[in-house]
Amino acid sequence: MTASADLWQYLTSPACAGRPILLYGMGNGGDKLHAVCAQRGIPLVDCFASDDFVRGQHFHGRRVLTYAEAKAKYGQIIVLVAFATSRPEVLARISAIAQEQELYIPDLPAYGETLFDSALMAANRKAISDARAMLADEASRSCFDAILEAKRTGSLAWLEKSTAGHEDTWRNILHPECYQITADLGAYTGDTIRQLLPLAPNLQEVWAMEPDRKTYAKLCKWGEENPQLSLHACEAGAWSEPGTMCFSHAGGRGAAFADSGRQVAVDSLDNLVGERQIDYIKYDVEGAEYEALLGSAKTIARCRPEMLISLYHRAEDLWRLPMLMRSLCPNYRFYLRRMPGIPAWDINLYAIPE
Repeated sequence: MTASADLWQYLTSPACAGRPILLYGMGNGGDKLHAVCAQRGIPLVDCFASDDFVRGQHFHGRRVLTYAEAKAKYGQIIVLVAFATSRPEVLARISAIAQEQELYIPDLPAYGETLFDSALMAANRKAISDARAMLADEASRSCFDAILEAKRTGSLAWLEKSTAGHEDTWRNILHPECYQITADLGAYTGDTIRQLLPLAPNLQEVWAMEPDRKTYAKLCKWGEENPQLSLHACEAGAWSEPGTMCFSHAGGRGAAFADSGRQVAVDSLDNLVGERQIDYIKYDVEGAEYEALLGSAKTIARCRPEMLISLYHRAEDLWRLPMLMRSLCPNYRFYLRRMPGIPAWDINLYAIPE
């Protein structure tokens, strides 16, 4: 693959003409990647999955192969990975396949229709440059550069270069020992609250927003079982203002605002917490981060909290959200880190008041 071409250009170039291109994986990710390839004229000849997932299934009219069957049938292939994972054993399996085959991790947005490619980068060149320049340390800038290359090229090597562990953020960037009251937007079942508790010995209250009915019930149950922490749970989505919106029925981390589905309440963090002092805010709201930040503007200006903002749900998040943060947070330092896994998800921006 040439350095100047992005993955989508490469897959439609003469260099790939006549070569067997196979999907690795099924499910929603496979459906989305299959549709993008069809739209872009990229021929997919077959699909394979990990041996422990193959049980005679069919995917888009083809029987799903094992990797061994794919090798026996086609020999050297181009592999497009069609799922997300952070499990070490699965990542090791992907690395092993990459040693034998030409393997790519296409970057598809979790939400929205905008595809990350060279045209998108060219159209946003200044915003990308400005977002990179506002980062506070070389590790953040190196992470930013590697993420861009991983998204552009689908390269597993660039993805691996872009990762940093959780220990770095809690030890060297955030200050959880100072937190007394925090806000968790996209609280899910309380998993990130549970991760924070051992690191924040002075934590007394958490204001949590979670619009999915099933996960909200689990969040409340956890709060009842842990009365040492005052959990204020709100069954609503984080947004810029109060209202209602349609919400998908995914019933898990993939649940999000949609064009159709159950009507759910939305509200701003500013309305939820009023005049309370908030020391830390986490934003992981499945593509609604921009609106949730707008709905936190008063709280941010008044409290100057530390913040974690997810930057990976939409193709433009990597620069659009930092630009918004810069306008909302004068005299802040910004750090970028990405946790291990594929594709280029779990990207976090950390905002720390000076």
